[in-house]
Amino acid sequence: MGELGAFLKLDRAEPLERDPAERVRDVREFVRLLPLLELRNQGARCMECGVPFCHSGCPLGNLIPDWNDLVYRDRFDEAIVELHRTNNFPEFTGRLCPAPCEAACVLEIREGDAVTIKQIEVSIVDRAWEEGWVVPRPPAHRSGRTVAVIGSGPAGLACAQQLARAGHAVTVFERDEAAGGLVRFGVPEFKIEKRLIERRLAQLEAEGVRLRYGVEVGVDVSAEELRATHDAVVVATGSRVPRDLPVEGRELEGVHYAMEYLYERARAIAAEVGTEGELAPPAPEQPITAAGKHVVVIGGGDTGADCVANAHRERAASVTQIEVLGEPPVKRPDDLTPWPRWPMKLRTSYALKEGGERDFAISTTRLSGSGGKVDQIHWAQNDGTPPFAAIPGTDESRPAELVLLAMGFLHPEQTLLEQLGVERDGRGNVDAPSYATSVDGVFAAGDARRGQSLIVWAINEGRQCALQVDQWLIQRAM
Repeated sequence: MGELGAFLKLDRAEPLERDPAERVRDVREFVRLLPLLELRNQGARCMECGVPFCHSGCPLGNLIPDWNDLVYRDRFDEAIVELHRTNNFPEFTGRLCPAPCEAACVLEIREGDAVTIKQIEVSIVDRAWEEGWVVPRPPAHRSGRTVAVIGSGPAGLACAQQLARAGHAVTVFERDEAAGGLVRFGVPEFKIEKRLIERRLAQLEAEGVRLRYGVEVGVDVSAEELRATHDAVVVATGSRVPRDLPVEGRELEGVHYAMEYLYERARAIAAEVGTEGELAPPAPEQPITAAGKHVVVIGGGDTGADCVANAHRERAASVTQIEVLGEPPVKRPDDLTPWPRWPMKLRTSYALKEGGERDFAISTTRLSGSGGKVDQIHWAQNDGTPPFAAIPGTDESRPAELVLLAMGFLHPEQTLLEQLGVERDGRGNVDAPSYATSVDGVFAAGDARRGQSLIVWAINEGRQCALQVDQWLIQRAM
């Protein structure tokens, strides 16, 4: 597996990124692939480690050592076959996944030395598309069974594709004007170009998946009607209820949930690059914009980073990202998150490399403004750990003309779940331990079932749910 001893001779190569000063002037992807020779060298570094912990790090169970070795040997046509065995959309994960596989790589015992798995993954699938190796795989036989999938995010699309390939007639219902869920509307164009989603959707349709846009189940079509017209129903709506900030001044104009801003920016950019759906809503008369404003993003995760990056590209006057948690250590804390667990350590997002300020252990105390519009944020330092007790004498205020709340999500929207009659767990997620809900014939996958999580978990959930639905349909036909 790989080249004997290569990990001792060759260093890890970091992904190539366009210069921050250049990339903030456009919306093109900013990460570039390593040259072919470097990719093969990185594949060579994947040693025969006996127990490949990268498998446990990856929720999809990707066959990482196998396709690393094939890239090292320049057998990309075989590598894409191995990659597709476990992952429907590796061009999505290769761009958007935080790579827990790399954190679990045996070479990561020496921190910062993991194989560049994520770069190898995306190089395989990009090459496969260029060479025409990715083609539709319609089923040889049709089962005559019908399945409705509610939601077209990664979980819903993966589930739909697996079920269609099993021979079932699958219809995906999406309330927005185009498919992809947060990958399309929440993740910026400069992290993943939406043309990549479009070509996958074309593959799904060629395999028999029907995509219905602008249809909100529970509003445009009732849950009862959906169940009556399909043999099985899959809920893959994601976890879309955002966590709010209950402080004085929350009601002021200029305070928005992160997804409100990201959706507007995604639609505006789609109109620019020509990937907007036919049912796209008209541009709002008063758009949420960061242009020329002092922007504060509350929340230190990926969604917050995407808000920061969009604000840079809109030429904000200033951008500040604050986090209620304390600053994590620079190095992996082996006493808390030892290898091969995901290390809780300090990371600087791509967005902050482009500019802006960041601060930790900040508790927002109130928002203030004039004329009904926010113009100041007031906060205090806290001790960095729950319940985040404020430190006396640390109160301060900053200009804030746009405040974006990026503090995560609570659970799926409840109205649809109530109409379906499915039981929920204590957090408000669909209670479906084995993907089957409390209602016969209704299943759940992705964030709607497990709560807010990573894209790799979403795809895995969709695949596993499809397996359970397929088995249920087969048993029902007997």
